[in-house]
Amino acid sequence: MPELPDVEGFRQVLESCARGRTVRRVDVRDAGVLHDVSARGLRNALEGRRFGAPERHGKWLLARTGGPTLVLHFGMTGRLVCCHPGDAVEAHDRVLFTLSGGRQLRFRDQRKLQGLWLAHDDFDIDRLLRRQGPDALTVDRAEFEAVLCARRGSLKTALTDQSVLAGLGNLLADEILWRARLRPDRRTRELTEADLRRLYGRMRGTLRAAVPAGCVPPRDSWLTGHRDDPDPTCPRCGTGLRRSRMAGRGTVWCPRCQPDA
Repeated sequence: MPELPDVEGFRQVLESCARGRTVRRVDVRDAGVLHDVSARGLRNALEGRRFGAPERHGKWLLARTGGPTLVLHFGMTGRLVCCHPGDAVEAHDRVLFTLSGGRQLRFRDQRKLQGLWLAHDDFDIDRLLRRQGPDALTVDRAEFEAVLCARRGSLKTALTDQSVLAGLGNLLADEILWRARLRPDRRTRELTEADLRRLYGRMRGTLRAAVPAGCVPPRDSWLTGHRDDPDPTCPRCGTGLRRSRMAGRGTVWCPRCQPDA
C-alpha cells in the first residue's frame, strides 16, 4: 500500500508533469474511482483550469487549480504516471488528464479502493481531511508526543492510525519501531520521555531516508529488506525475526533488539 514516501513521490510527479499546465481534456475511463462527483462534473470543473503547486497531507494529495481542487487517495494500488497523449493506454489507467505542452497525467489503479474527489473550496477539503492527524513528515516533537500519549492501546496500532498521525503505514511503522528498539505491542501509556524522544528521532530519520526513494526501500540494512525472507533474521543482530498480526496487519519485529519493557 502506498505510504507517505510513495505519495510524496506522486506529488513530485504531479509537480513536474502538471504544475503550470492547463487541463485540455479529462477522460474518465472508469467512473468507479470517482467519489461524490460524476465524470461530467469532473470534466466541467477542471477543463480549462491550470494546475498549481500540489500539496500532500499524509497519504492524501491535493492538486489545486485556483478554483476546484482535485483530491487523490491511492488506496493499495493507485499511482500517478506522466505520459504523452499518444502513449498506449494501459488497462488500469482510470482517468487521463491531457495537459498543455504535450503532457498527459494518468491516475492508474488496479484495485480501485480509493480514488479521486473534487473539492470546491477549503470547506470541502477540511471535510475530506477532518479525520487526519498531523502529517508525520512535518509534525514537531511536542505535537507528536501529545497525540501519541493521548492514545490507549498498542504502539503499532497508534502509529498506523491516520487520525493520530497521517502518513505512516505498515512497513514504516515496523521499520521505525525496530530502529527505536520498541516492541510493536508496547502500550503507548508506558512510554518514557526517553522512549518518545528516540521514537520521534527514528521516525524523522526513516522518513528522510525513504522520501527520496519514493517508497520504503527494501535495503539490506533495513528491517524492510528482510521481512519477506523465507527465514528472516534481524539485519542488526542476526536474531530470527518474529511475525504476528496486530489490528489485522502483518507485523515483524526482533525479539532481541525490541525486548519486553
